[in-house]
Amino acid sequence: MAVIDLYNVKGQKIGTREISDEVFNIDPNYDVMWRYVDYQLSLRRAGTASTKTRGEVSGGGRKPWPQKHTGRARHGSIRSPIWRHGGVAHGPKPRDWSKKLPKKMKKLALRSALSQRFREGNLIVVDDIKLEKPSTKEMIGILKNLGLDGQKVLIVLPWKNPEYENVKLSARNLETVKVIIADNPGARREDERAIRIDGLNVYDIMNHDKLVLAWDTVVKIEEVLK
Repeated sequence: MAVIDLYNVKGQKIGTREISDEVFNIDPNYDVMWRYVDYQLSLRRAGTASTKTRGEVSGGGRKPWPQKHTGRARHGSIRSPIWRHGGVAHGPKPRDWSKKLPKKMKKLALRSALSQRFREGNLIVVDDIKLEKPSTKEMIGILKNLGLDGQKVLIVLPWKNPEYENVKLSARNLETVKVIIADNPGARREDERAIRIDGLNVYDIMNHDKLVLAWDTVVKIEEVLK
């Protein structure tokens, strides 16, 4: 089992924890990581770009001039793609850009991304991060305590509740910080129904220099990815 330091929000080391080698300390598979990012970004594409072909552009029913004896090139329609205001040849049409990726590859990609950050020393585990009310000032203070001010940081919290939601709201105005709540869809807790509002993903992990996980998040990740 790999061992990682555990910090509090004051930046103080309060102990160490064992983390699963199967999840946080494998040899990263960069090919599968690329496939996951490609799959993820493809899902974001709207696929609504559209142009009109010569058959869809209005007008052009009449032959612009006789076929012969004018000394000009022959044309059958003013809506030909070679004419100004004509149709577009081979232009984009609405389409579905989404791709599919097997579940095993998704899990391998996540394990690879987490392991990459752990081996780089860019994975930071804190006991918990909670705020009673939204406060950007407090959020900046927490980042400074952890030595992360001015860096591109991804913070992953375990489930939706008001205190975690306040953390997310507090980081909303910080350009270099993103907070996601990696909850399970349809899960139920005592206080409310947990709703998936973000989700852990490879693109966000690799798009940020530092990864900060609450300890409960680590436990959840190991439950899902082992």
